[in-house]
Amino acid sequence: MTEQANRGLEGVVVGETRTSLVDGAAGRLSYGGYCIEDLAAHASFEEIVYLLWHNRLPDVAELEALRHDIASNARLPETLLAQLRSFPLDADPMAVLESALAALSFHDADAADNSLEAARRKAIRLTGQITTLCAAWIRLRQGDDPIAPRNDLSLAGNFLYMLRGEEPDETATAALNVYLVLLAEHGMNASTFTARVVTATESDIHSAVVAAISALKGPAHGGANSAAMNMFIEIGEPCRVADWFRDEVLDKRRRIMGIGHRVYKAPDPRARVLKQHARALAASSGNSKWFDIAEKLELAARANEFFIQRRLFPNVDYYSAILLYTIDLDVDMFTPLFVMSRIAGWSAHIFEQKRNNRLIRPKANYVGPLDLEWKPVTERPVQSTG
Repeated sequence: MTEQANRGLEGVVVGETRTSLVDGAAGRLSYGGYCIEDLAAHASFEEIVYLLWHNRLPDVAELEALRHDIASNARLPETLLAQLRSFPLDADPMAVLESALAALSFHDADAADNSLEAARRKAIRLTGQITTLCAAWIRLRQGDDPIAPRNDLSLAGNFLYMLRGEEPDETATAALNVYLVLLAEHGMNASTFTARVVTATESDIHSAVVAAISALKGPAHGGANSAAMNMFIEIGEPCRVADWFRDEVLDKRRRIMGIGHRVYKAPDPRARVLKQHARALAASSGNSKWFDIAEKLELAARANEFFIQRRLFPNVDYYSAILLYTIDLDVDMFTPLFVMSRIAGWSAHIFEQKRNNRLIRPKANYVGPLDLEWKPVTERPVQSTG
């Protein structure tokens, strides 16, 4: 008897993890036992990295050691910078990350060592290098030279410093740090599962991370906050929200990007936190237009019976779009910033897979024909091309 297949592996448990709990029905997310609201309110991104990698929070010395190790290993080889300069300036930033991360394996001192201990050392380097890559590509596209990272800054502060070459603004740094904390891990999503599948073959961490980036590059997984921001830009002004909602959503049944989630059937806890920081950043920057558009559109959806009945709420992408755009990032750089955060969760899952590895080999139900008669090519009917 043919076993029942679950499309998209929906509802199928593929493993055990200590990294995060995602409870979509209750709108609950926790990392290693700590609720995301507490972590967003108090934790640095480096504390989250340590928590996910070691299943506990660090003490003062451990935290400073990790922060310093990430920052001091964030520089890019000159040969890789030269390679970046040769890329087309209109290249997809996610394709740039794929290529650059694969090339970084050539320069890694532990390239031939596939042990868990070496994977941890590589993860520290990758966490810093991805941050530098994102900032370097933004500057190269603008015609500017990349800026080397500093050893004394947090990862969020270093990114903003490398972006502009000046001391990072405190409000922007805090907002970016919260973004990184909130996006660091989210269960067995498509890119995380991809990283674990590659790791299960006993491949290296660079290959697993490149594969995860490739999965995130697909619009069905990554890119929703870019789509949300393009939607806000299309609306243009807060005064146009009501007309746009009527014409595009009610009349044309157009989807509001960033509202609704595959897992969450209650408010996404990350969205609530990001909304607060997007509001603060809008106020400090003196540009509240984009936040006002997003908030008015959210209120229009919350008052509509279609969204109420289907329990559709803003997800993490909705207000993260406003936050990233307000710190002056191009829309196509939003997903690379997701990578900058999610490297923490991907690495944690890679470590888990390596500690208790078994090749991931699911089954598939064959639904094609059987017992067909072989015929030589000269006796096969001509297929119509019309």
